[in-house]
Amino acid sequence: MPTGLAQIPTEALVLFIGVLFLGTLIISRFSIRIGIPAILGVLVLGLAINIHFLDVSHEDVARLHVFALALLLFYAGLKTDLAAIRGFLAYGLQLAIGGVLIATLTLGGAIYWLTSSTGRDFLPGFENAIPLGVAMLIAACLGSTDAGATLSVLEQVKRRVPERVRHLLEFESSVNDPSALIIYGICISLFRAAGTEDPLPTMALEGLKSLLQQLGSGLFVGLAFGFVAKLVIDRFVLDRAQLLIVAMSIAFMDYGCAFFLGGSGFVAVYVTGVVMTNVNYRKPEFNHESIQEALVPFNTMTEISIFLLFGLLVNPADLLPSLPVGVATAAVLMLVARPLSVFCFQKFSPFNLRDSSLIAWCGLRGAVPLALSFSVVQEIPRLSGVPPELAESLAMNAQSIVFIVVILNLLVQGLSLPPLCRWLNAPAEPGLSS
Repeated sequence: MPTGLAQIPTEALVLFIGVLFLGTLIISRFSIRIGIPAILGVLVLGLAINIHFLDVSHEDVARLHVFALALLLFYAGLKTDLAAIRGFLAYGLQLAIGGVLIATLTLGGAIYWLTSSTGRDFLPGFENAIPLGVAMLIAACLGSTDAGATLSVLEQVKRRVPERVRHLLEFESSVNDPSALIIYGICISLFRAAGTEDPLPTMALEGLKSLLQQLGSGLFVGLAFGFVAKLVIDRFVLDRAQLLIVAMSIAFMDYGCAFFLGGSGFVAVYVTGVVMTNVNYRKPEFNHESIQEALVPFNTMTEISIFLLFGLLVNPADLLPSLPVGVATAAVLMLVARPLSVFCFQKFSPFNLRDSSLIAWCGLRGAVPLALSFSVVQEIPRLSGVPPELAESLAMNAQSIVFIVVILNLLVQGLSLPPLCRWLNAPAEPGLSS
């Protein structure tokens, strides 16, 4: 007997999808008017409709989110315009790489302590301790910030935000996507290997070898496809409409080739995007801006789909057991981990404390953490130190914690960013668009 999606007529499903995406447009407009990121409104819409009863497995959704992450990483590469951050490139890299590492370690340690026998005194109603490997995996999920969410909120007060700060936030949010994914992969390798009987030096050597192979192969494939994309655009593209076909084709081929060569597909697509946006093409009308414009609709659709799908499939009742630790984790992220990851590098910053305070509060989380949370559900049972009888509940708790943190982060920081900008009263720089 058909179950889940199979029992719904195709025509009804098409109608439902059409109404659903039209609803996201309406609620996005409403969300922006009240000062919160549009993607939060989409998430709430998904929760309101909620079709968690359908027979859709985490494996199915995780496969879809691999596809979505590849597109998001490719677009993040396209948004990494090195010319726009001339003068503070080194600082931007410190924030995007070192900042993610500091935030992940801080947040992972906090989650581990909060759910330990000592920390649980502060979390009434939460009973199960979260092993260190699981805590670090949750923290790694939350390492990436979302440029779209941050800049959409700052759009309301852009006259008060220096243009250099906006460029830095966009650059950091683009580069920290692959940084977070690499740290996430390292956490998986490290805590899987911890359960083996191999000596520590052997485990470390094997882990380092695997990491270098993934990064090296991904970097090589990404660079190669970046210049292949330039060649194709110079030789075969006649008008801007064809840029979308080239970009999508290159991204998918890129990811697949990197995977079969033992590299990281996510690193490859990001590097390809960086190359494509920082090279010069034969025709002046083809540049990084025209390529980004061609990909904007697909990137927007991908982000909307991730938030909408998460809201549709998550059961709100499943969030209640994880609510205490989720709220505490969100507080640690916003008040401790993110500010620490910014002010640790203040010595090297070209920005004053006022601008750095704004940067520290602009750490909105978005589509990447939610997409990674489906992978966490699959990875937790394979980690060392996770009792088999608790694996399923830990996996669901982990996903719920990520969801709660993302929604609170978008709500609290999304609503407070405009007043903070007005309070800081950062002066607009000459040439800032109105």
